[in-house]
Parts: sequence; structure tokens; C-alpha cells
Amino acid sequence: MAARTRVVIVGGGFAGLEAARALARRDDVAVTLIDRRNHHVFQPLLYQVATAALSPGDIASPIRWILRRQKNITVLLADVTGIDAASSCVQLAEGPPVPFDHLIVAAGVTHSYFGHDEWREAAPGLKTMEDALHIRRRILLAFEQAESGLVPRGEGLLTFVVVGGGPTGVELAGALAEIARHTLKHDFRRIDPASASIVLLEGGPRLLSSFPETQGAFARRALERLGVSVRTNAVVTSVDEAGVMVRENGVERRLPSRTVLWAAGVAASPLGRAFAEHVDQSGRVRVREDLTVPGLPSIYVVGDLATLEGPGGRPYPGVAQVAMQQGAQAARNILRVIDGEAPRPFAYRDYGNMATIGRAKAIADFGWLRMQGYIAWLAWLFIHLVKLIGFRNRLSVMLQWAWAYLSYQRNVRLITEDEHG
Repeated sequence: MAARTRVVIVGGGFAGLEAARALARRDDVAVTLIDRRNHHVFQPLLYQVATAALSPGDIASPIRWILRRQKNITVLLADVTGIDAASSCVQLAEGPPVPFDHLIVAAGVTHSYFGHDEWREAAPGLKTMEDALHIRRRILLAFEQAESGLVPRGEGLLTFVVVGGGPTGVELAGALAEIARHTLKHDFRRIDPASASIVLLEGGPRLLSSFPETQGAFARRALERLGVSVRTNAVVTSVDEAGVMVRENGVERRLPSRTVLWAAGVAASPLGRAFAEHVDQSGRVRVREDLTVPGLPSIYVVGDLATLEGPGGRPYPGVAQVAMQQGAQAARNILRVIDGEAPRPFAYRDYGNMATIGRAKAIADFGWLRMQGYIAWLAWLFIHLVKLIGFRNRLSVMLQWAWAYLSYQRNVRLITEDEHG
């Protein structure tokens, strides 16, 4: 029997899973998927875990379970520390290197603090399940500490600051406002949770810059009706455990806050440094149209770690649908090479952008159709339920969303042991 072609996939996120699935049913291909975690997280709903609406198991599934029927794949729980292109192997923190004939790097991104990594502890971001649970703990503890009176409220204890006016920041701010105004309304005796202050800071001139301007304006109005203080052209210049310094109109002011949440930027995985001469300023790898690294035709970089200009000259956005399509295309190109055919350039099909703004409000931009308000929220619910992996996850999420809509309650208000970092 001829030797099987070895394909290694680094990362079990959207891009990695789509690549693995596209390589199924090929007995002549041996696939190895490596991830530092044993589960795939549906990242668009991480903010709902962070704000106590959903449990971790509702939006995550074990990678082995997802790929259990794919006979040509091996899943490894390991931390990839480097890529040796010269010897065609992936280096692990523990264990021997993993050799490959073709490699797909789908390692994703992490938080970017724009050169101020010292802000990380005071302003956690939201990229992993651990991040979501850490943020949930901080939010709920703030109300508990205010009730106990151990920390003076004047020190920003019930001021929640969200930095970044993109989809994650908007969704977090809206969810925080709902928690304060509705969910915790009758839970405390010494404090009024509705007195909490929710502040959304955006360094640019408007919210949701990837959406049409009218929809960004709709989002701002919806947040302000929820009681969120939206401040655009507000640049954060420093962050510590007691608050943030904000520069507006050339003037810097301090905003006291014990809970600062970071949704302002992302940085590429350090694995991109393996291709240092092809890395841009944000750490992403510049790839060819067929998603390979220039000069390395057997190595593909996809998803958030890759940068590739679309037909309009702008790089493709770092969103799930781009990652999924690139992962599948990289896998199909590998199969074409194995079959003696030329790889094809990546062609992106835009299915639109969506974001929620609190209870029963959302925006959706499908290019040919734009929606906002309740109808957009229903579309958001439907699409996210369809995309969740596993019937149990869909059923659980649907029931919890229905209960939350009818009662304003968030059932996962648990303060658990903090293992962040």
C-alpha cells in the first residue's frame, strides 16, 4: 500500500475544523489536528458566557467528539511552539516533533494591547472560555462587593468600562446593561444594581466601523436607551486596577472603574513568527492567493493569522466565515496537489455581518439586505442556533434564550474559582 500523505492542522477553531472536514473520506491522507485545548468554542457566543446567559458547555464541544466519525484523523492535545519549514515538522512543548507533507496553520489571534501588555491583568479580553469565566467572575463579584460594603462604591466599583466599539464591545456593553437593569433587579437589599454605570469607549468616530454608518448609529441609540454611556473619539492612554485614563478632544481624564473589559484589538498568534519575512505589522502572515506562504508551497496559513487582500484591495476581515472558507479551501488545494492538479485561488463569499445590541435588538448587513431591530435579532438567533455544533447544544441554548427573553433572567450567575492566566 502506498504511503499516505501526512497533513497536519494546527488549531481546532473554525478554520481548522473546516479544513479537517474537507479532508474526510480520503484514505490516502493521514490528518493530524493539534490544539492546546480539547474543545472547540463557538466564539461569537463567548460574551454570553461572560455575562452569565449561557454555560460553557452550551457553546463548546470536544474536538474528538466533533470529528469522531472521521477515520483518517488523529487529534493531539498539545501546545505547538514552533514550525520548522526546512525539516517539515511541527515542534511541540512536550513530545517529539510531528512531521508533515502539507501543513495548515490556523492558530488564530489573541488580545492586542497596542504595546501595553501591562494592561492585560487590569483589562481582560475575551477570546477563550477561560477569559469568559474570568470576566463573569469579575462582573458578579463587583455587585457582591458593593452589597457587602467592603469596597467604597465611590472608587468605581459599579462602573463597568468596555474598551472597543466593535461587535464584541457592543454586545458586552448591551448585556451588562441588561444584567444591571433587569437580571439583578430584585437580588440585593443594600444596593440598587440599576445604579451601575456602563461606559463604552471607542477610539474612532463611530461604533461598528465594519457596518454601514446608519447601522452603527442605530446601535448607539439602542445602547443609550439601555443606559450605556457611549463615548466615541475616546482613546485609552493607560489602564490599571482602579480605572482608565481617557483622552478626548486633546484632554485626558481619569475614569475610575474596578471592572475594565478589553475589546479593542487583536494580535496574531506567535506562530506567525516562523515566517518572519512575510509578517505584517499586526503579526499576520501575508499569504499567496492559494493561501500558501510565499516560497513554501506545502504550508498554508488561514483564518485570523493570515492576511490576504480581496478584490477591492482591502484585507479580508478576521471573522468566522472567512476562517471557515479559507480552512476548507486550503484543504481542497492540498487534495488537488495530491491528485496532480493546480491549486486554486481563494474566493470569498460574503454572507454578511451581524451583531446584537441587548434584548431583542440587533443589526444585520447582508449586502443586498440590511435589517435592524427585532427582525434582525430573530435572524441572529436563527443563524447562531444553526451554526452551533450538536443537537444538545442547540436545544439547551434555545431553551435558555427563550427563558431569558420571557423572564429577563440569566441562569448561570455562578462565581467560580478563578483559574485565569
